[in-house]
Amino acid sequence: MHRGRACRPVAGNYSRRKEQVIQKLPNKVYSVGLALSTLWSQLSLLPVPYSKEQIQTDDYGLCQCCKALTEFMRPFVEEATDNKENKENEKLKDELLKFCCKCLKCPLLTAQFLEQSEEVGKDPFWSFASEIIGFLSEIGHPVPQIILNHGRKKRTWGCLELEEEEDRQLADSVASLTYLVFVQGIGIDQLPMVLSPLHLLQLNMEHIEVLLQRTEQSVFSKGLELLENSLLRLEDNSLLHRYLEIKSFLAVPQGLVKVMTLCPIETLRKKGLALLQLYIDKLDSQGKHTLFRCLLNTSNHSGVEGFVIQNIKNQIDASFKKTSNKWFVGPQLISLLDLVLFLPEGAETDLLQNSDRIMASLNLLRYLVIKDNENDNQTGLWTELGKIENNFLKPLHIGLNMSKAHYEAEIKNSQRNSQAAASTCKGVCSVTVGGEEIPAMPPEMQLKVLHSALFTFDLIESVLARVEELIEIKTKSTSEENIGIK
Repeated sequence: MHRGRACRPVAGNYSRRKEQVIQKLPNKVYSVGLALSTLWSQLSLLPVPYSKEQIQTDDYGLCQCCKALTEFMRPFVEEATDNKENKENEKLKDELLKFCCKCLKCPLLTAQFLEQSEEVGKDPFWSFASEIIGFLSEIGHPVPQIILNHGRKKRTWGCLELEEEEDRQLADSVASLTYLVFVQGIGIDQLPMVLSPLHLLQLNMEHIEVLLQRTEQSVFSKGLELLENSLLRLEDNSLLHRYLEIKSFLAVPQGLVKVMTLCPIETLRKKGLALLQLYIDKLDSQGKHTLFRCLLNTSNHSGVEGFVIQNIKNQIDASFKKTSNKWFVGPQLISLLDLVLFLPEGAETDLLQNSDRIMASLNLLRYLVIKDNENDNQTGLWTELGKIENNFLKPLHIGLNMSKAHYEAEIKNSQRNSQAAASTCKGVCSVTVGGEEIPAMPPEMQLKVLHSALFTFDLIESVLARVEELIEIKTKSTSEENIGIK
């Protein structure tokens, strides 16, 4: 609670008295800057409330302090904008600008906002953000100027100190501002109505990348919301492939992969997955092809690779059912299949760890064999069949035999030694699989884990057998047709 008390003196009459004292000091601009910097330093120490209940109780006084700060700033904002063009006013504007940017970063970057369906007047952070954005406009930095000019060579701020920081600390502040404008709707009416959805997405992607790079759930979740808000404005297949040449347009889907695979909160993982699918849907065919290659090369996660392979299958299917799409037939498709239909480490690939990818690959291959006749060879599959057998099917057979033999031996060993393990380890034992020790657990649980692995291998083996059976049927049928023609 000591930290909570640190900032409480800014509230109420104290802040007004402090303002009156500063007004009488000889070097007023310096004093205002020093006071604002000190107040922000104290403000940044306070824990940010995350739930509606925490915001309402305001145990550490952060919400109260935010309200008091805006009251403290207003007379200085009015003085700086009294239409008197002088050096002191410009310096005062610079100090106010720096403070507003700091507030956008803390506490507004990590603050949780109440649902928009609730009365915004009851949300202290929404009110604080609205005041800060209003101050920015009053001192000559309206929302359109900041958002539309950010990242350009043209000077955005007119404040040398901020210009020097633009690529570092200010990135968080502008990303926070962009979220407040587009998701919370604060100041969005200031933006020109003529801006296209595609242009707005391009403006926002850099800020979405910044937000997704952060590890705090309250920050990267804002990146997810901003991305969703931007993508929903676009028509499907309207995002041209050339946009992927911009760094953020590839960095954002890779950031989504990190959310999908590393975030401990299931709802956010699912939202990351849904947004990656939405992003794929918005890309044109060449863009989809490029993104698939990128994710297959960089994700290093079997589940994500399985998801990408399923999307490749969907695009091939659409190409068969609608107009033929050159990016998902022939040579362009083969370049993707080369990344899909192979085992990274040959027969020694960890089949259990890569089971999602392998199952998706087999299902894709089965689909291609059924859908594409050898004589038509629209996909180019039959030309590459020999390479696929050598790089994928044969190593997979060998790997399955090795893995099943290993796990069957571990099951027998676990059963044989369960009584000894129970007596020496008090019912807890360990088993080594693939050179790594399974965490200590009761023998019954370990047997379930080992049997589950065997079930996965059996499932892969059954699909593999069906694929090879279909290949044999198709090639035999084609040979008979060719003989009949002769």
